[in-house]
Amino acid sequence: MTPSKDPAILVLNAGSSSVKFALFAADSLQLLCRGGIEGIGSRARFSGVAGAQAHLFEEELANDSDHEAATRWLLDRIRRADGIELRAAGHRVVHGGPDFSAPALIDEAVMARLDALIPLAPAHQPHNLAAIRAVSHAWPSLPQIACFDTAFHRTMPRLAQIFAIPHDLTDQGLVRYGFHGLSYQHIADVLPGIAGARAMGRVIVAHLGHGASLCALREGRSVATTMGFTALDGLMMGMRCGAIDAGLVLHLIEQRGMAPAEVSEILNRRSGLLGVSGISNDARTLLASDDPRAAEALDLFAYRVVREAGSMMAALGGLDAFVFTAGIGERSARIRATIADGLAWTGIRLDAARNAANDTRISADDATVPLYVVPADEEAPIARAVISQMLSA
Repeated sequence: MTPSKDPAILVLNAGSSSVKFALFAADSLQLLCRGGIEGIGSRARFSGVAGAQAHLFEEELANDSDHEAATRWLLDRIRRADGIELRAAGHRVVHGGPDFSAPALIDEAVMARLDALIPLAPAHQPHNLAAIRAVSHAWPSLPQIACFDTAFHRTMPRLAQIFAIPHDLTDQGLVRYGFHGLSYQHIADVLPGIAGARAMGRVIVAHLGHGASLCALREGRSVATTMGFTALDGLMMGMRCGAIDAGLVLHLIEQRGMAPAEVSEILNRRSGLLGVSGISNDARTLLASDDPRAAEALDLFAYRVVREAGSMMAALGGLDAFVFTAGIGERSARIRATIADGLAWTGIRLDAARNAANDTRISADDATVPLYVVPADEEAPIARAVISQMLSA
């Protein structure tokens, strides 16, 4: 007699240099296993594999693996898992464009529309779609759900979405989409259990990692965000410049004679922490360096967060709570402290011991505006969306 298998949901989150994955029990959404592959394209390596099914990934991954090889490696081990039967798969898809404001069941027509959005998120969208195709190849009949980073921000008021460009271009979908929406959705979901009534007030969430952005939440919904039409806008990031004078871009093309592809390479892959420091795009490396250029890069990163936080407060009409999340936001006490110092005028006041310990609440007891550190989890909202789609099908 063949033993019964437990139904499971697979979640894949393919980034520009990583693939995160998680397996959830389909009936309870209990986490079975999660982990990730980092450093794809240079020195691929596993990180953070945990859960009841962690034994699936005891074998070594070739460190020269590309996204396709890394995803294939993951799926092969899941296929060999004893006691697990996949019921569906969910995927983070960075850009949903104007058409997708909610999770979508993937078919050929949906894939064609998502392929057309690749130019708007060239560092992420191709990897997202490649992961979908890899799952289709491994399990041709498995339902797959696309969950969009842009969808969370469709609640923003129209004035927060449009640019001051000719209205016919706006009507063609050239608007502020915003990103990191799945991360912000998770914060909105869990913050009431952490911050109580303040969670439904005026909240700024700082998603600070290799990619970085801020989101202003009111009643758990996005009302403003720093990223725009693409993920290049807003805060300074690991390799991306963030907000920049459009005239500078025109200058590089018209006066310096650079081709658009060369300018794109500068702004997307040679700027940010890497460009300012000339050392690394990794904040951990810069924090460990005594080079003054490393310090300047980190100071500029914090300055941009503080300055953009002011614009988020203006959109909210005040501030009731501030949340740090993602790699830098969760792990760098020094960068959090610099940002908190810059925002001291708002009533934010850090507790140094709590901050050093990476506590959930890192503000002083008498602070007017509490500060929180909440671990990012883009996989859990995807799993919940998959279950919701399956129940409504």
